Amino acid sequence: MNGRPLYPEVCRDAASFGRLGPEWTALYGRCSTATPFQSHSWLHSWWLSYGRPGALRIVLVRRADGTPVAAAPLMRTSAGPLPVLTQLGGAITDFTDVLLDDDCPEAAPALAGALARAARGAVIDLREVRPGAAAERVYEAWRGPRRRLADSLCLELPAVPMEALLERIPSGKAQRVRAKLRKMDALGIDERIVPAAEVPVALERLLKLHQLQWQGRGVTAEHTSERFAQHLARAVLPMVERGDAMVTEFRLGGDVVCADLTLMSPRLAGGYLYGADPELRARKVDVAAMLLRHGARETSASGRATLSMLRGTESYKHHWRPETVPNQRLMLAGRSTAPLLWLRAGAANGRRWAARQAREREWVGRAVGRLPGRAGTPSGGGG
Repeated sequence: MNGRPLYPEVCRDAASFGRLGPEWTALYGRCSTATPFQSHSWLHSWWLSYGRPGALRIVLVRRADGTPVAAAPLMRTSAGPLPVLTQLGGAITDFTDVLLDDDCPEAAPALAGALARAARGAVIDLREVRPGAAAERVYEAWRGPRRRLADSLCLELPAVPMEALLERIPSGKAQRVRAKLRKMDALGIDERIVPAAEVPVALERLLKLHQLQWQGRGVTAEHTSERFAQHLARAVLPMVERGDAMVTEFRLGGDVVCADLTLMSPRLAGGYLYGADPELRARKVDVAAMLLRHGARETSASGRATLSMLRGTESYKHHWRPETVPNQRLMLAGRSTAPLLWLRAGAANGRRWAARQAREREWVGRAVGRLPGRAGTPSGGGG
């Protein structure tokens, strides 16, 4: 940077955040660790659906000529009596992060300083930070109290064609998957990547299929909400136009029976949401294998390194022997707010311990229930 000064700026209203779009997108392109969830389209749309008036805190660091070299999309909230600055994106966002210009080594310490000033007595709580994220450099540059905690688990596969993924699993299981894929092809299921002009209508179909797929089986309530639908409608079209997202439809007999939304960055792609007609289940179609084959082909062809299964360790994902990658939770505070940090970190650890104990008790209960001779359970039952 040749000693050119950097200066901070804080954006506090949605209209100003919206006008940041072009320069935010340019900075996003200069931050190699960014995921699609750090795109301006995703974050600004999320704020319009989920934000609270007066809470927005977009912390920027700019060069003297006004070019941004760092950005932290935050909002001010509270957890009981504790003031907190946390990242935009909420529960519907799998990875959160800040943006740092790869060509500006001073950006991380400058953003750390700007965040310290913007916090004003609040604890900064950065959830769902992927290993290697730009936020780790801010964490290392932080001069006050800090804590690093575990957050959600994600599963990842290498971005290779389907045949290479099949080599990761036992040969017998691989043969069964090949047979399922041949059955899909014999049924005549074809796939089509939706062009940008048709994305709005395709997203409506996807959400309807998603609700139909989970009907009577406990669909995630937020995925059925109007604000979520509006968020996707605003965010996804510009992401598709820039290559940050892809919508795919699968047709059988001319009818759309499955639709998938994949989010993409230069390094990774991840299947975010899909919907499938129950007719496919009735026909014994392995929808997960169908989507994975498509995702593997598109991701490997584009030169990306990682095919992410995003958050969650559902059993069907483990069939492919993915790598488990834990997200992190980074907490930052000033000297005067250190007690708030320790209190918040302690509460977070306590909740994780309680959740782990509950899972272990549930597992033990299922295991005991499967023992031969247990009342109400067939001998040797599979649960």
